[in-house]
Amino acid sequence: MSSTLPNNRTLQILAAADEGGYGVLAAIAYNVEHVTALVRAAEASHSPLILLLFPSTLKQLPSLVFAASAACRAASVPISLHLDHAQDEQQIRDVVNTMPFDSIMVDMSHYEHEENLRKTRELTKLCHERGIAVEAESGRINGGEDGIADTGELEALLTSPDEVEDFLDADIDILAPSIGNIHGDYPPEGPKLDLGRLERIHSQLRGRARLALHGTNDFSPKLTQECIGNGVTKFNVNKLLLASYHHFIKENADQPITKLIDQGIEVVQRETEKWMVVCGSANRC
Repeated sequence: MSSTLPNNRTLQILAAADEGGYGVLAAIAYNVEHVTALVRAAEASHSPLILLLFPSTLKQLPSLVFAASAACRAASVPISLHLDHAQDEQQIRDVVNTMPFDSIMVDMSHYEHEENLRKTRELTKLCHERGIAVEAESGRINGGEDGIADTGELEALLTSPDEVEDFLDADIDILAPSIGNIHGDYPPEGPKLDLGRLERIHSQLRGRARLALHGTNDFSPKLTQECIGNGVTKFNVNKLLLASYHHFIKENADQPITKLIDQGIEVVQRETEKWMVVCGSANRC
């Protein structure tokens, strides 16, 4: 983990979580209603939060990143802004020079290992020069979700000890391992994670990087807490929080737009507060 970023918001949040033995929600926002709900939930729960945007959102709603950054800075609790699954090398280079992100997931996992590592090392150096923390994916997490490229046609690769060392040597700050987790929905039997592998990865890191977990659709509170107990501090969520919002919008689409906005925000806020308790981050700040 880079020692040159002592004031980085994302790393400060994750360091506190690691010390306190809890997880922090890293929650996707697709619009300003989601941003509002997530920030309100963090403040009401006295919880830290990492706010995620997808690269696709930067193209669809380019002003959202600045609104989200302002909301993070104005919040009464620690909140950072993270670009998730940045898979376009040129976009990353543009973002670090023009947008106020605290951290970026440099996701080159669609390349073979050596090329993934080479690109990650080069882009990590660039991000660190701008004070931006870097997350990377070791191995390859299979599947896809709305907003990121689908890697379903590529073979899922579980993270090995050698890969962990390779990415640490690239000076990344946050590691997202592949332990049987998938992007998108799990089969009917639910998630089947290699928690022993997760525990070994955490022991291997020895504080040199923080652990992130992707692919949390269909997780139970028990499985979530088991992962956090094995060292996960950054707990990425998408459908886990937003499924109830999507259902609400579908069932109430004929209502006035102002009512949809207000009540939709309340739906996401309630769900987020519930999962902050599950992760153990409520009442930590």
